[in-house]
Amino acid sequence: MTGAAATSARPSALLPALALFGSMVSVNTGAAFAKGLFPLVGSEGVTALRVGIATILLLAAFRPWRRPLARADMGNLLIYGLMLGLMNLLIYGAFKTIPIGVAVAIEVTGPLAVVILHSRRARDFAWVACAVVGLYLLLPLRAQAAPLDPLGVAYAFGAALCWALYIVFGKRVAHMDGTQAVSWGMLAACLLALPLGVAHAGLTLLEPHVLAIGVVIAVLSSGIPYLLEMTALRRLPHRVFGILVSSSPAIGALAGFVLLGERLTGMQWLAMALIIGASAGSAAMSRD
Repeated sequence: MTGAAATSARPSALLPALALFGSMVSVNTGAAFAKGLFPLVGSEGVTALRVGIATILLLAAFRPWRRPLARADMGNLLIYGLMLGLMNLLIYGAFKTIPIGVAVAIEVTGPLAVVILHSRRARDFAWVACAVVGLYLLLPLRAQAAPLDPLGVAYAFGAALCWALYIVFGKRVAHMDGTQAVSWGMLAACLLALPLGVAHAGLTLLEPHVLAIGVVIAVLSSGIPYLLEMTALRRLPHRVFGILVSSSPAIGALAGFVLLGERLTGMQWLAMALIIGASAGSAAMSRD
């Protein structure tokens, strides 16, 4: 009986973790494609393309209006969606001037803050400490570290705050059908990001090659990741979700290296290993 229960529990914990990992791979690959489009339409224009196209695809595919939306969920959905839009705007602003891996390493402090606020056991703090050491080695906090653009760093920390709020409010709407929550949330994000992108890039957004790249970015960075994350949010507690996404800097650095040629030092890769170790340890030790 006990063996059967343990066997059935493993897949239930593994599937949301795999969904979250797939989300991070997809979103960071999309980020690398997005950075190549910055010279044409700017980070605001890329954000508008990403969010706008993803919204159209999600609404067309899932038609969330077919199911009634509870009034109690509307406020949480609005904040959830606005955090998506603002997080995208800020992290793309960071990508303009600092490497993807470093920007995501700063951004991941948001989920780590959620982990700390929701932890109750000493071992949870041990895994957080491991991730924090990795972040310390990664960020330019030591004398010999290369300087980073202050505005890019500020954007990344702003994205961190938005990511933390995205997790909190995403959890509050996770009881809904995942496709409905993501579709309405993306629409709210679009209402924020699209006017800014149009104001910055204008009709350049409608050029065929720009739109084609925008579709790729939207699918990789928004459509696929947010559906997978909603699956994970339903079945993972705040602290486990937060520590798992600590591996995002490593995935972002790999995407930046493979697709953009962004190179990190040996110390920075050691930092990535510590962050991944914290993620794996938290997943292995969790009983939730």
